[in-house]
Amino acid sequence: MTSVTAAKRPGPDGPPGGRGGRDGHGGQGGRPRRSWRPGPSGPPQGKAFGDRAAWFLVLPALIPILILSVGPLLYGIALAFTDAQSGRTRSTQWIGTLNFQDLLHDTLFWDSFRIGLVWAVGVTVPQFLLALGLALLLNQNLRLRWLARALAIVPWAMPEVVVGIMWRLVYNPDAGILNETIRDLGLGDGRDWLTGLATALPAVILVGIWAGMPQTTVALLAGLQNTPRELHEAAALDGAGAWRRFRTVTWPAIKPIALAISALNLIWNFNSFALVYVLTSGGPGGRTRLPMLFAYEEAFRYGQFGYAAAMGCVMVAVISVLLAVYLVGRLRGGEDR
Repeated sequence: MTSVTAAKRPGPDGPPGGRGGRDGHGGQGGRPRRSWRPGPSGPPQGKAFGDRAAWFLVLPALIPILILSVGPLLYGIALAFTDAQSGRTRSTQWIGTLNFQDLLHDTLFWDSFRIGLVWAVGVTVPQFLLALGLALLLNQNLRLRWLARALAIVPWAMPEVVVGIMWRLVYNPDAGILNETIRDLGLGDGRDWLTGLATALPAVILVGIWAGMPQTTVALLAGLQNTPRELHEAAALDGAGAWRRFRTVTWPAIKPIALAISALNLIWNFNSFALVYVLTSGGPGGRTRLPMLFAYEEAFRYGQFGYAAAMGCVMVAVISVLLAVYLVGRLRGGEDR
């Protein structure tokens, strides 16, 4: 009995009957073991759970965007095809593209559009050049560099309304620091900078450059600090001067950041509202009436909500074109690399 039982008991490596592997001398059993393969209830379910968890984590950030950005945008687009006005007792009527047809012949809107482009370019280009020079200076090993960097971002920390009020005091024709300085230097009696037809837009552009320069400086300074110093040292050993080192080492390193921040600044400046509204409210004579100011007046001063929404749609289309040009340039640049 003992021998029979022992013969039927499975060994450590074989099946019952004492047979081993293929040759019957140990090893694995007569049938090869199957490798595990994921079934329908395996990892795919885990992946689906991971996707659901990812959506659950994104929802707290996605819901406010949908409610506060996407929803009003879609509502504004729909409103542009209606005759919505304030103070009307009858229901709003669908009028198709009539608002856009009127907009094509509205010279005041196209004048504001031209002023908006002059403002956006006039602020963005000098802003970038001055911020680049300031970033290059702050990247040097200077004394009290930390203090200079802290002071450089002060305008960025100030709300646009506060900036506008402060510069209104600077430009004040009677007691403003600018006119007082001009009088002390014997250069004249000063002037009213924000109400002059020839000086209002340049004065506002100067404020826009000052207010937006810190964020451009910070972005460019971050790019400069990520540039390896070994490249500059190697270029200097090869006899390259400061300009050549900037052109061959510094600029290629910060070019992606420069393009990105310039595109964002151009879009941001084209959409400016609060700063110019506090400074001039679009005056004098509409010389600083940006497209956003014009749409605001049409909606909340004259009650033409549908017409103002059509202006907003045109500006959204322009911004979309600018974004498309920027993204195409970025993609082509990535393919070239």
